[in-house]
Amino acid sequence: MLTNKTVAIIGGTSGIGLRVAEIAISLGASVVVGGRNGERIEKAVQRLGSSARGAEVDNLNQASIKAFFEAAGAIDHLFTPGASYARGRIDEVTDEVAESSFKSKFWGQYYAVKHALPHLAKDGSITLMAGAYSVRPAPNGAAYGACNAAIEGLGRSLAVELAPVRVNVVSPGTIDSDLWQRQPTELRDASFSSYSDVALLKRVGTTDEVAGTVAFLMQNTFMTGSTLYPDGGFALR
Repeated sequence: MLTNKTVAIIGGTSGIGLRVAEIAISLGASVVVGGRNGERIEKAVQRLGSSARGAEVDNLNQASIKAFFEAAGAIDHLFTPGASYARGRIDEVTDEVAESSFKSKFWGQYYAVKHALPHLAKDGSITLMAGAYSVRPAPNGAAYGACNAAIEGLGRSLAVELAPVRVNVVSPGTIDSDLWQRQPTELRDASFSSYSDVALLKRVGTTDEVAGTVAFLMQNTFMTGSTLYPDGGFALR
């Protein structure tokens, strides 16, 4: 249980992050959700109720990250799913696109951990977000696949470096989240079909399935340095 614990979520205003916030509150926690968009933050806090607070944060800006944690105060658990990036073939994309996943998803999480540490309980936990392309790379995204693998390595290294704080990683496959719902129907359907063809369970995942994995990692006090793959068996094919 997470009774009387405080959970900070950068990227907690939508999708997996918001669902984790809901589960944490149902387990007795209070939450601090961060995002770039003030209107989304306000809507998320209204949806979550009196156990939630919100603050703006830009994970590309260290000063913003530091200010977020100073405003959050003491926390027990950190989850960092928020990121914004693009991907494509190495010989087709600009340097800006190629570097975007590392800048936002890798360094964004690295600096979130750095600035959270002064506020994080010594028996607390950190859950990083990677992705199953770390172990089964897809075409048109070499830097993106490498970024996810780097995050998994970062999680193991931080588990050693920060013990007894626990550090784990969740590496989902394709998930039917609100991010995909905002994509054109044709693109979404093609991506879901392609993923379902190769995943052992023959479908994409749900937000609840990933959020439940994150909640498990927060609560299991003997798990650290691990990466879990809620991916329907995608990594095994």
